[in-house]
Amino acid sequence: MSLTDFSAPWWLAFLVVVLALTAGYVWIQRRKQKHVLRFSNMELLESVAPNRPNRLRHLPTALVLVGLLFLTVALAGPTADQRVPRNRATVMLVIDVSLSMEATDVEPTRLAAAQEAAKSFADGLTPGINLGLVAFAGTASVLVSPTANREATKSAIDKLQLSERTATGEAIFTSLQSIDTLGAILGGGDAAPPARIVLLSDGKQTVPQNLDDPRGGYTAARAAKDKGVPISTISFGTSYGSVEIEDEGGGGVERVPVPVDDPSLREIATLSGGSFFTASSLEGLRDVYDTLEEQIGFEITRGDASRPWLILGVLCISAGLGSALVMRQRLP
Repeated sequence: MSLTDFSAPWWLAFLVVVLALTAGYVWIQRRKQKHVLRFSNMELLESVAPNRPNRLRHLPTALVLVGLLFLTVALAGPTADQRVPRNRATVMLVIDVSLSMEATDVEPTRLAAAQEAAKSFADGLTPGINLGLVAFAGTASVLVSPTANREATKSAIDKLQLSERTATGEAIFTSLQSIDTLGAILGGGDAAPPARIVLLSDGKQTVPQNLDDPRGGYTAARAAKDKGVPISTISFGTSYGSVEIEDEGGGGVERVPVPVDDPSLREIATLSGGSFFTASSLEGLRDVYDTLEEQIGFEITRGDASRPWLILGVLCISAGLGSALVMRQRLP
């Protein structure tokens, strides 16, 4: 612990007083011992003081001095890192509902597992966070504007429907617009409320095909970076996932592979200043969401940490005074 960890370090100068009291007590005890040694008639000394004091007689004073030491540290205002729930923060939960989310490589399906984990994520966020929901396939839609009402978000998650194509960039731009709208409504200062996008997808963007297109995923990620909104991307699924699609010629059903696309989602997270995660099962997705809840729901701040020192000081001084009354029938 350095001096910068104290809010009032000048109080540590009182430690000199504690050291002086300790030194004074030791000096007085040694002086008493010298006076005893000067007593010439040892037989008379034994009869006057047959019970020699033991070292426990120093315990009350030692406890009081240690208590003063702890109280001095408490007065100096020690600080420590503390987890504080966030308030006025906005999180946009973005879920891919393209046809590839019907793959059964994650039981029962990618979409069903994503829905269950997303509802747990909504329940686990701290109450001060406004949570919104965006679903995207060929287009993106705000299903729930950012709100502290978790039931509205969970109800919308249950009603997600699959559709064709994947427009990742549109999903990000739509989320940014929703964040801006809420920030304008909340106001309350020069700085906008902190925000983050949590984007879950299993496939590559198909609309537009170029991720650097003006409405592409990489362009949207750069826009999020400019606005100070990091994107946490989750690549959900496996490399062997597939879906059944009816043949356009009416000749039956064709099985089409739909492997996850890690590279583009990783790049979107990197460009926006966010984090990239992978999950290939419901439990894995829950673990990712748990990690995000810790990152998003709390912030680390320096706060007062004097209470433990204050408690120790009071307990030590109380124990010292109590032991003095028991052992000496008087206070030290």
